[in-house]
Amino acid sequence: MQQPILSTSRLTLRNLNEKDAGFINRLYNTDGFLQFIGDKNIRSPIDAAVYLRSTLLPMHNVPLMGLLAVQLKNHEPIGVCGLIDRDNLDGIDLGFGFFPEYHGQGYAKEAAMAVLDMAKDSLALTEVVAITLETNKSCLKLLKNLGFQKAKAAHPEPEVMLLKLKL
Repeated sequence: MQQPILSTSRLTLRNLNEKDAGFINRLYNTDGFLQFIGDKNIRSPIDAAVYLRSTLLPMHNVPLMGLLAVQLKNHEPIGVCGLIDRDNLDGIDLGFGFFPEYHGQGYAKEAAMAVLDMAKDSLALTEVVAITLETNKSCLKLLKNLGFQKAKAAHPEPEVMLLKLKL
């Protein structure tokens, strides 16, 4: 069993691995993920394994970076949360996505707070950014609850909102 990177009272967060292909396939095909994060053309566990190898796993080449599998203490994966260094953003991005049946229970906030603490304490970051569509009201509510504020500089895509958090 893989060692967690972070642990909270209800969750563990660990690096993704190739065994997560089924989980990633299910998560990336939920309605909310497709609507608010985008269609990554993952249609099967094989597609998810290719996406893991080409996109998600290389993020872990930089220690403590990349999306982490968020799981309940019984090891059931419920979503992803982590830090992403995106080429098109000035700053490190907090990214997350969860299965709809786990929305509204505080899991995203709990995972995000653990990741933000790690960003400050272990990576010595002084600021983190986040992006979301203006129509993603639940994401915006969570980001504002975490202390993010709308950035003065706009994201190049007009429908995407850029937010910043001073750590």
